[in-house]
Amino acid sequence: MAYYYRLGTIPPKRHTQFRQPDGSLYAEQLVGTLGFHGVSSLLYHIHPPTQISRIGEPVPYAAVEVKNRPLAPGHMRTLTQTITGTDYLSARQTLLVNNDVTISICNPDPSHSMDYYYKNAQADEVVFVHEGSGELLSPMGKLEFQQGDYLVIPRTVIHQFKFQPGPIRLLIIEAFSPVETCRRYRNQFGQLLEHAPYCERDIRPPAELITQTEPGEYRVQIKKEGFLHQYFYNFSPFDVVGWDGFFYPYAFSIYDFEPITGRIHQPPPVHQTFEGHNFVICSFVPRLFDYHPLAIPAPYNHSNVDSDEVLYYVAGNFMSRKGVDIASFTIHPGGIPHGPHPGTVEASIGKKETHELAVMIDTFKPLHLTEAALPYLDENYPLSWK
Repeated sequence: MAYYYRLGTIPPKRHTQFRQPDGSLYAEQLVGTLGFHGVSSLLYHIHPPTQISRIGEPVPYAAVEVKNRPLAPGHMRTLTQTITGTDYLSARQTLLVNNDVTISICNPDPSHSMDYYYKNAQADEVVFVHEGSGELLSPMGKLEFQQGDYLVIPRTVIHQFKFQPGPIRLLIIEAFSPVETCRRYRNQFGQLLEHAPYCERDIRPPAELITQTEPGEYRVQIKKEGFLHQYFYNFSPFDVVGWDGFFYPYAFSIYDFEPITGRIHQPPPVHQTFEGHNFVICSFVPRLFDYHPLAIPAPYNHSNVDSDEVLYYVAGNFMSRKGVDIASFTIHPGGIPHGPHPGTVEASIGKKETHELAVMIDTFKPLHLTEAALPYLDENYPLSWK
C-alpha cells in the first residue's frame, strides 16, 4: 500500500506541456505495474529515459536449486558470514526460492561503494535492514534508512544504496507480485483501519528529491530472467525534477509494528505485516505474553498443511527454540508438524513478556534450497525435538 505523494515541480495537469528553462519539453514517464490498472507514478525527466547510449553483455545472475532434498525441518546459521561479497549485487546470496518469492542474505563490504544503479525488472523487493544504515536513492528521491527498517522497492524503480560505514546485514525478499499491506487491515478506500498494527504515519516515503544533471556515463544493471543486463546512459537516471502518484519506494520500521496480544496464545497471522501472491511477511516484536491465569505463552504444535514457514531471527531469545542464533533461519516445510523444543513449554509458563525480534515469511507453495544455502545448513536440526 502507498498513499498519494508528490515531490518537486509538476504541471497542474498531467500529459500537458511542461517546459524546461530552454523551452524544450520535460519527458514524462509513467511508472507502474499491472498494465495501466495498478498503482503508478508520473515522473518528469530532463532527458527521455529511452535514450540508451549502449548496451553491454548480460551477466548470468540466477540461483541454482537443489533437487531431491528430503522433506525435513531446516536450520541455517549465517551469523559468522559477516561479508558475502564486495558490492550490493555480488553480495546477494539467494538461499530459498519458488515461483512466487526468493529469500536472500546480503552482507556487502562496507568499504565498497555502489558505483552503478540497479533495477529489478520483474519483481518487487523488500529489503530488511538487520544491521546498517544509509540512504536509498531513486528517481523519486532520497529515503534515509536505519537498522530495523523494511525498504519496500517496487519493481522497475531504478535505485542505488549509499551505506554508512559499519557492518551491513540485509535480508532480501524478492516478490514476483506486488507487495502490499494486509487487505484485512484496509477499508474499501485503501486506508489502514483503526485496529491495524500500523498506520500511514509509520510509512516513510522519499523525503528529498535528487535531480542529478551532471553528464557522464551511467550504468544501470537490470535484473530479468536470470541475468543482469547492462545498460549505459549519458545522463543520470535521477534527472527527475518532479513526480506524483502512488508508486514509490518507502520504509517501514519493524519497531513501529504494534503487536496484537490476547488472553491466550495468538496465532501467527496477528504478526502479518505485508502480503503478496502466495506469501506473507510477518514481524515478531517485543510484546506482553498472554494474560489468562492458565495461559501457555509458548506456541502450540501445529502442522504446516498449506505453507512453508521461514523464520529469520533478528534479536532477543526465542523461548520456543534451542540452539538458534541471531541471523539464523529456521525452515518448516508444509506437510509435517512442528512446535516448541522439549522443555520450553513448561519453561514459558509464568513469563510475562518477550523481547524477541524476527521476520517470518510464509509461502503457500513449497520453497527449495539453493546450492548457496547448503554450507549454512545444520544437519542435526531435524532431530532436535528428541
